[in-house]
Amino acid sequence: MNTPPLQVVPPQGPLLRAEHVTIEYAGAQGTVRATEDVSFDVHRGDRFVLLGPSGCGKSTLLKAVGGFSAPRAGSLRLGGKPITGPGPDRIVVFQEFDQLPPWKTVEANVMFPLLAGGVKKAEARERARHWLGKVGLARFADAYPHTLSGGMKARVAIARALAMQPDILLMDEPFAALDALTRRTMQEQLQSLWEEIGFTMLFVTHSIEEALVVGNRILLLSPHPGRVRAELNSHQFDLRSAGSAEFQAANERIHRLLFGDTPAQAPQPLAVGS
Repeated sequence: MNTPPLQVVPPQGPLLRAEHVTIEYAGAQGTVRATEDVSFDVHRGDRFVLLGPSGCGKSTLLKAVGGFSAPRAGSLRLGGKPITGPGPDRIVVFQEFDQLPPWKTVEANVMFPLLAGGVKKAEARERARHWLGKVGLARFADAYPHTLSGGMKARVAIARALAMQPDILLMDEPFAALDALTRRTMQEQLQSLWEEIGFTMLFVTHSIEEALVVGNRILLLSPHPGRVRAELNSHQFDLRSAGSAEFQAANERIHRLLFGDTPAQAPQPLAVGS
């Protein structure tokens, strides 16, 4: 009997690839260069964080991944295909919660993009209830956004995004407007959701502590215009380790990389604890 030839499966490439991305936009004083020559890969299941000071172009870069603007130079690819505009494979969660139409109930808010995308009403309602349950808001399905706290609105936005089953979840400082305790709770719940579901996330923040807690990989961007300072692993950290000596050492090291006087060098992958 002939033995069939062994099938060699090539290694899977990154889900998202940014190559030498430079982004510019028109400002009051002329053309502004937001990012310069930024490259990184995001793999399936990553919690990838863009970290840098205000004005370094991290939100601009996230919007380009979302398809809302095009790079001046370089390329952005999702699943090997060029990003040419917005699509349901990328859903954005912002920090501004007026993204929830106030005249719609919580359940209707989660259902809305599903219905707009052609999902049948019964399936949209089932998916909305499923994800509201996942974020602990099942009993608030009939409530309106103005009756919810900031943290609850954040959870609705996350449930709505995950109900769309995107390839990658884009989060632009989603917890920045929350008080410290609620922010910590949301970070913990996001981590728990990821452990249960394993979605892919691109997360923007200017908080070093949040980056270490939320991310398993972090890309450090220099002050304006944003250039890559370093890429590092942070999978060993979570909220429970936030007070540890190792966590504080990582925090201080990242601060030196971002704000130290040493000129930026060619970025190299490194482990925080190395």
